[in-house]
Amino acid sequence: MVGAYVGLLVLVGVERLAELVISRRNAREAIARGGREFGRAHFPALAIMHALFLPACALEVILLDRPFTPWLGASMLVVALAAQALRYWAVSTLGHRWNVRIIVEPGVPLVTGGPYRLVRHPNYVAVALEGVALPLVHTAWITAIAFTLLNAWILLRVRIPAEEQALALCAAETDD
Repeated sequence: MVGAYVGLLVLVGVERLAELVISRRNAREAIARGGREFGRAHFPALAIMHALFLPACALEVILLDRPFTPWLGASMLVVALAAQALRYWAVSTLGHRWNVRIIVEPGVPLVTGGPYRLVRHPNYVAVALEGVALPLVHTAWITAIAFTLLNAWILLRVRIPAEEQALALCAAETDD
Protein backbone atom coordinates (compact mmCIF):
# COMPACT_ATOMS: atom_id res chain seq x y z
CA MET A 1 0.00 0.00 0.00
CA VAL A 2 2.93 2.37 0.47
CA GLY A 3 3.56 2.36 -3.27
CA ALA A 4 -0.07 3.19 -4.03
CA TYR A 5 -0.03 5.99 -1.45
CA VAL A 6 3.18 7.49 -2.83
CA GLY A 7 1.61 7.21 -6.30
CA LEU A 8 -1.40 9.17 -5.05
CA LEU A 9 0.92 11.84 -3.63
CA VAL A 10 2.80 12.03 -6.95
CA LEU A 11 -0.51 12.52 -8.80
CA VAL A 12 -1.50 15.29 -6.40
CA GLY A 13 1.94 16.85 -6.87
CA VAL A 14 1.61 16.81 -10.65
CA GLU A 15 -1.83 18.39 -10.34
CA ARG A 16 -0.38 21.10 -8.05
CA LEU A 17 2.36 21.87 -10.57
CA ALA A 18 -0.29 22.27 -13.27
CA GLU A 19 -2.18 24.61 -10.93
CA LEU A 20 0.96 26.69 -10.47
CA VAL A 21 1.31 27.10 -14.24
CA ILE A 22 -2.30 28.31 -14.43
CA SER A 23 -1.81 30.53 -11.39
CA ARG A 24 1.30 32.15 -12.78
CA ARG A 25 -0.46 32.90 -16.08
CA ASN A 26 -3.55 34.29 -14.32
CA ALA A 27 -1.42 36.42 -11.98
CA ARG A 28 0.57 37.85 -14.88
CA GLU A 29 -2.66 38.73 -16.72
CA ALA A 30 -4.22 40.28 -13.59
CA ILE A 31 -1.18 42.50 -13.07
CA ALA A 32 -1.35 43.51 -16.75
CA ARG A 33 -4.98 44.56 -16.18
CA GLY A 34 -3.91 46.84 -13.32
CA GLY A 35 -4.17 44.35 -10.48
CA ARG A 36 -2.26 44.97 -7.27
CA GLU A 37 -0.66 42.29 -5.16
CA PHE A 38 -1.14 42.21 -1.40
CA GLY A 39 0.45 40.05 1.29
CA ARG A 40 3.74 39.42 -0.46
CA ALA A 41 5.68 39.15 2.81
CA HIS A 42 3.93 35.99 3.99
CA PHE A 43 3.84 34.23 0.61
CA PRO A 44 7.29 32.55 0.82
CA ALA A 45 6.39 30.87 4.12
CA LEU A 46 3.09 29.69 2.68
CA ALA A 47 4.81 28.38 -0.46
CA ILE A 48 7.46 26.50 1.53
CA MET A 49 4.85 24.93 3.79
CA HIS A 50 2.83 23.72 0.80
CA ALA A 51 5.95 22.51 -1.04
CA LEU A 52 6.94 20.39 1.97
CA PHE A 53 3.47 18.95 2.59
CA LEU A 54 3.45 16.07 0.08
CA PRO A 55 7.05 14.97 0.75
CA ALA A 56 6.31 15.07 4.49
CA CYS A 57 3.33 12.76 3.97
CA ALA A 58 5.49 10.26 2.08
CA LEU A 59 8.47 10.49 4.42
CA GLU A 60 6.39 9.95 7.53
CA VAL A 61 4.79 6.84 6.06
CA ILE A 62 8.11 5.43 4.82
CA LEU A 63 10.49 6.41 7.62
CA LEU A 64 8.11 5.75 10.50
CA ASP A 65 6.62 2.64 8.90
CA ARG A 66 3.06 3.86 9.23
CA PRO A 67 0.47 1.12 8.75
CA PHE A 68 -2.38 1.37 6.28
CA THR A 69 -5.69 1.20 8.11
CA PRO A 70 -8.41 0.41 5.52
CA TRP A 71 -11.37 2.10 7.25
CA LEU A 72 -9.34 5.26 7.94
CA GLY A 73 -7.67 5.26 4.52
CA ALA A 74 -10.94 4.85 2.63
CA SER A 75 -12.80 7.50 4.61
CA MET A 76 -9.94 9.99 4.37
CA LEU A 77 -9.62 9.38 0.63
CA VAL A 78 -13.30 10.30 0.28
CA VAL A 79 -12.69 13.50 2.28
CA ALA A 80 -9.59 14.31 0.19
CA LEU A 81 -11.56 13.81 -3.03
CA ALA A 82 -14.40 15.99 -1.69
CA ALA A 83 -11.84 18.67 -0.81
CA GLN A 84 -10.45 18.44 -4.33
CA ALA A 85 -13.95 18.83 -5.78
CA LEU A 86 -14.53 21.93 -3.63
CA ARG A 87 -11.16 23.29 -4.73
CA TYR A 88 -12.00 22.78 -8.43
CA TRP A 89 -15.39 24.39 -7.91
CA ALA A 90 -13.78 27.45 -6.28
CA VAL A 91 -11.08 27.70 -8.95
CA SER A 92 -13.53 27.31 -11.84
CA THR A 93 -15.87 29.88 -10.29
CA LEU A 94 -13.04 32.41 -10.12
CA GLY A 95 -11.87 31.49 -13.63
CA HIS A 96 -9.10 33.76 -14.89
CA ARG A 97 -9.16 35.63 -11.56
CA TRP A 98 -7.82 32.61 -9.62
CA ASN A 99 -4.17 32.44 -8.60
CA VAL A 100 -2.21 31.51 -5.49
CA ARG A 101 -1.32 35.09 -4.68
CA ILE A 102 -3.56 37.89 -3.43
CA ILE A 103 -4.03 40.04 -6.52
CA VAL A 104 -6.99 42.37 -6.70
CA GLU A 105 -8.00 44.11 -9.90
CA PRO A 106 -9.49 47.59 -9.58
CA GLY A 107 -13.17 47.98 -10.31
CA VAL A 108 -13.86 44.25 -10.42
CA PRO A 109 -16.68 43.16 -8.09
CA LEU A 110 -16.32 40.33 -5.60
CA VAL A 111 -17.24 36.86 -6.77
CA THR A 112 -20.41 35.77 -4.98
CA GLY A 113 -21.45 32.75 -7.05
CA GLY A 114 -20.56 29.07 -6.85
CA PRO A 115 -19.15 28.04 -3.47
CA TYR A 116 -18.57 31.72 -2.61
CA ARG A 117 -22.30 32.12 -2.00
CA LEU A 118 -21.95 29.54 0.80
CA VAL A 119 -18.46 30.14 2.21
CA ARG A 120 -16.27 33.25 2.11
CA HIS A 121 -13.03 31.32 1.44
CA PRO A 122 -13.93 27.91 -0.04
CA ASN A 123 -10.43 27.19 -1.35
CA TYR A 124 -9.03 27.56 2.17
CA VAL A 125 -11.67 25.16 3.46
CA ALA A 126 -10.57 22.70 0.78
CA VAL A 127 -6.89 23.11 1.74
CA ALA A 128 -7.72 22.58 5.41
CA LEU A 129 -9.71 19.42 4.67
CA GLU A 130 -6.97 18.09 2.42
CA GLY A 131 -4.32 18.90 5.03
CA VAL A 132 -6.01 16.53 7.44
CA ALA A 133 -7.30 13.91 5.01
CA LEU A 134 -4.42 13.32 2.62
CA PRO A 135 -1.88 12.39 5.31
CA LEU A 136 -4.43 10.23 7.12
CA VAL A 137 -5.08 8.17 3.99
CA HIS A 138 -1.99 6.28 5.20
CA THR A 139 -2.01 7.26 8.92
CA ALA A 140 0.60 10.03 8.65
CA TRP A 141 -0.90 11.69 11.70
CA ILE A 142 2.14 13.82 12.60
CA THR A 143 2.03 15.48 9.18
CA ALA A 144 -1.75 15.93 9.47
CA ILE A 145 -1.42 17.68 12.83
CA ALA A 146 1.64 19.76 11.91
CA PHE A 147 0.24 20.94 8.57
CA THR A 148 -3.16 21.70 10.07
CA LEU A 149 -1.66 23.79 12.86
CA LEU A 150 0.78 25.65 10.59
CA ASN A 151 -1.86 26.19 7.94
CA ALA A 152 -4.39 27.48 10.48
CA TRP A 153 -1.82 29.83 11.98
CA ILE A 154 -0.82 31.27 8.60
CA LEU A 155 -4.39 31.43 7.28
CA LEU A 156 -6.08 32.84 10.36
CA ARG A 157 -3.38 35.20 11.51
CA VAL A 158 -1.91 36.36 8.20
CA ARG A 159 -3.41 35.22 4.90
CA ILE A 160 -7.16 35.72 5.40
CA PRO A 161 -6.73 39.13 7.09
CA ALA A 162 -4.48 40.26 4.21
CA GLU A 163 -7.00 39.01 1.67
CA GLU A 164 -9.93 40.62 3.49
CA GLN A 165 -8.07 43.93 3.62
CA ALA A 166 -7.33 43.73 -0.12
CA LEU A 167 -10.92 42.81 -0.95
CA ALA A 168 -12.28 45.62 1.23
CA LEU A 169 -10.01 48.11 -0.50
CA CYS A 170 -11.15 46.80 -3.87
CA ALA A 171 -14.82 47.01 -2.84
CA ALA A 172 -14.33 50.59 -1.65
CA GLU A 173 -12.73 51.50 -4.98
CA THR A 174 -15.58 49.78 -6.88
CA ASP A 175 -18.19 51.76 -4.90
CA ASP A 176 -16.55 55.10 -5.78
